[in-house]
Amino acid sequence: MASKTDYVFPRDFIDNTRINLMHHIWTKIFGYNIHPKIPSEAANLRIADVGTGTGIWLFDVRDKLNQAQLDGFDISFDAAPPSETLPPQVAFRHWDVKSDVPEDLVGVYDIINVRHFGFVLLNDDIPSVVAKLISLLKPGGYLQWGEADMETLRFDITKPGNKTDNLVELFKLLAVQDDRLKPTWVRHLPEIFAKAGFVDVEKDMQDALPHLAFIFHEAGLMIHDLIARKTKNEHMARELRRLIPAAAEETKQGAYGTSLRVTVIGRKP
Repeated sequence: MASKTDYVFPRDFIDNTRINLMHHIWTKIFGYNIHPKIPSEAANLRIADVGTGTGIWLFDVRDKLNQAQLDGFDISFDAAPPSETLPPQVAFRHWDVKSDVPEDLVGVYDIINVRHFGFVLLNDDIPSVVAKLISLLKPGGYLQWGEADMETLRFDITKPGNKTDNLVELFKLLAVQDDRLKPTWVRHLPEIFAKAGFVDVEKDMQDALPHLAFIFHEAGLMIHDLIARKTKNEHMARELRRLIPAAAEETKQGAYGTSLRVTVIGRKP
């Protein structure tokens, strides 16, 4: 996880709402919060959500697994609800996934979930992060990791003549300004899992139905506006403010960006 000072998003109520909305669309696209091949019926499971953000994944999991202990890890909980509002099974704890694993967490978890680190970690960070995550798991425990594969980004249109020029330029702008915004490691996650020692590695790849892809795209447009407000790069902020209204108009006319989305799972022997 990026530090509080260099995290690309503002962790305000608008950003938090975006996170929650995109979580629910993601769940509709895949049809599950926990991959159906991951055993989750046992009593007293210990489950962790790393990079938990608003905690929304944990809250959804709790609805079905109300006997599990659910722990959310992040470097900041500015995006999370007040601790006084949390269900009794849910606990939050500070941990930066780039730092050493606390000794009391080694071999503790049955299931670990990670999602949307594509705008947080650099390509070279991923193998060491996966190595840390496997150390958190019990033998037989599972890691589940979900990401959008931005290398498959495309722009779909709903009718001939729809323009996408501003949308294309908007997405390109972010990719050239920050290496975290053009992840190339997503398609290699299965091999990275295997090298870290995971077995029974599987990849679930989904191309969202058009109506879900469009809604996800609209939610994603908020990312550009949020970065425009947070970035210290004046040129980038100026260009984002120029492009966002034009890209929003192209969206209104029926153009949208989408990509393949993947969930990779692996079991610790």
